Amino acid sequence: MDENKIDLSLKTMQLLQERTPPQDPGMDGPVRRTSRRIREKQNQEKNQILSPKCLTFTSEKNDSEEEEDIEEAEVKDDKESLPGYREGLSEYELERLENIRQNQAFLNTLNLPQISEALRPKPKPTQKGLKREKTESEMLPVRKSLRLQNKGPQTTLTLDTTSYAAREPEDKPKKAPGPIPLDPINLDEHVRLPEDLVQLWNEVPLKQEAGTSDLILYQQMLQKLSINDSCVVKVVKDRICSAAFHPTSSNLLMAAGDKSGHLGLWKPDASWGDDGVIYFEPHSRAITSMAFSSHPCNLITVSYDGSARSMDLEKAVFDEVYRSSSGLKSFDFLSADCSSLLLGEWNGDVAVVDRRTEKIYESLYTMAANPLRCVHVHPVQQHYFVVAESRFVNIYDLRHLKRRNNLAVGELNGHSRSVSSAFFSPLTGNRVLTTCMDNTIRVFDTSLMEGRSPVLKSITHNMQTGRWLSKLSAVWDPKQQDCFVIGSVDRPRRIQIMPFDDTVTGPRLCFYNMLILNSLNKPSL
Repeated sequence: MDENKIDLSLKTMQLLQERTPPQDPGMDGPVRRTSRRIREKQNQEKNQILSPKCLTFTSEKNDSEEEEDIEEAEVKDDKESLPGYREGLSEYELERLENIRQNQAFLNTLNLPQISEALRPKPKPTQKGLKREKTESEMLPVRKSLRLQNKGPQTTLTLDTTSYAAREPEDKPKKAPGPIPLDPINLDEHVRLPEDLVQLWNEVPLKQEAGTSDLILYQQMLQKLSINDSCVVKVVKDRICSAAFHPTSSNLLMAAGDKSGHLGLWKPDASWGDDGVIYFEPHSRAITSMAFSSHPCNLITVSYDGSARSMDLEKAVFDEVYRSSSGLKSFDFLSADCSSLLLGEWNGDVAVVDRRTEKIYESLYTMAANPLRCVHVHPVQQHYFVVAESRFVNIYDLRHLKRRNNLAVGELNGHSRSVSSAFFSPLTGNRVLTTCMDNTIRVFDTSLMEGRSPVLKSITHNMQTGRWLSKLSAVWDPKQQDCFVIGSVDRPRRIQIMPFDDTVTGPRLCFYNMLILNSLNKPSL
């Protein structure tokens, strides 16, 4: 047994000696083997060491040698022009530098810095006029499962069938009857109205001479107009529903009413208020229409709250002209001195009001069961007026009206959807311009009031403004008998000036950007 153990230990020692590499007597540990890759790399580094150059002189060179020298010099110059070049670079590094140079040259041809500068967002212009109020976001209650609360499904739904425009605001009561003090909201309580505003308000109105002129000259005049950031001012805080310009010849003064019943006055380059804006609240609902009366100048406003008021700066009050249980949509003056008014109510009635008397109204007529969206008086024969009733546009004679069951003297047919507005031409009244939700603007010949008026022009125009934008209405240009203007939903926002010419078979469109107050409450081009 002992001999077998001795033989096994000897064999084990022999195997260990065979596997152990030989050792250098001067080294403590085993010698590490140098890999082939490391040796090849060391050899390459040795070969890259440049040997010292020797200067030799040859007295004569043939042509081929000189050409080779020139080519070598050109190649050397090309290499030295590479970015990051230095002596002793390998062929691989030179090729890499050449690729970098070519890529840089290709990128330079793309003009990327100019493109990135053009795509950079422009800074927003500073807002002038009224400042926006910061509203805190409403914290909604946490939704909980009805099943986990052991409750059944809630299937009772209450649908509101009333019109969006006629809905009553939940937290805004109506104004009290009678006059309202003319107190600006954005001024201090004890600050009086500016004296220059009162003087401008009482100036004699400018007499506009409407007529026909060369449309080319008119277009050239429009193209000279321009606008900059100083002409963009926030006049009211909510969506604008109506606007009017003061008929003065010395300065520009405009008024705008929003959907909340607020009224803003703005004079460019004025120092009062917020950048020339003074802010009032004469109504509790949307101001649907407004117009300046003749001297003495007053601003008449009507609203969905059922009241019509007259803004008088000398008395510093908003006088109540008329009050109705229904909302008021439109009005017009019945006399040259603007003392009599014709008001169209939302329930289909028409009221005649004389501002000089204390009566609520002089007469009241029921025209239709549908809401009246627009009323307009003939400029020459003021006993005629046109009414837009839903899908029908009719002309009535004020002298033959009764309390109910009134018949129209003229009909303007052809509308397939609701009509937004209808206006007589400003000089003669021989044309009626209608705007319909069937995306069509129509011009009727009303030289003969009685009977059906023929259509002279029919122009396609996009009227689909949606719920949050004010409806579009085409109106005659008071300075040009043959032109009318209308807003556009195209971007950028604009108004379009369209000349009407009987001698042209199709509409000649003259697009030009003018200052308007659009439904987004921003003056746009």
